[in-house]
Amino acid sequence: MVIQPYLAYTGNCEEALNFYKSVLGGDITFIMRHGESPMKDQVPVDWHQKVMHATFTADGASIMACDRPPGMPGPTGFCGITLSIAGKDMASSETIHQGLAAGGQVTMPFGPTFWAKGFGMAVDKYGVSWMVNCE
Repeated sequence: MVIQPYLAYTGNCEEALNFYKSVLGGDITFIMRHGESPMKDQVPVDWHQKVMHATFTADGASIMACDRPPGMPGPTGFCGITLSIAGKDMASSETIHQGLAAGGQVTMPFGPTFWAKGFGMAVDKYGVSWMVNCE
């Protein structure tokens, strides 16, 4: 079994995934736009270039994501979920923490804790919460 987070953005999905690519490495391995779908007539024409479904993969882990069309029911923002990254070493973990926090907010500075060599939390500029842990 594989459990993958699926993030629904409000129009900036591709921008967010490219940001994650710049911070985490990896690639957008699949992208389908609303205008490429048989359901394209159900979204405004100016929404056709937005992401209907995408998969971002880095270091063996994947995040799926989309741009939720206007008027589609669902929560606004990201609430009640935090994505967690296990870093390989202190230097790369701190770099990832700083990168994810760029333009967003550090909610816990990266540093040593009683359970790990390094740990920090941030909310990125897209409103996604992250924990970076280095054991």
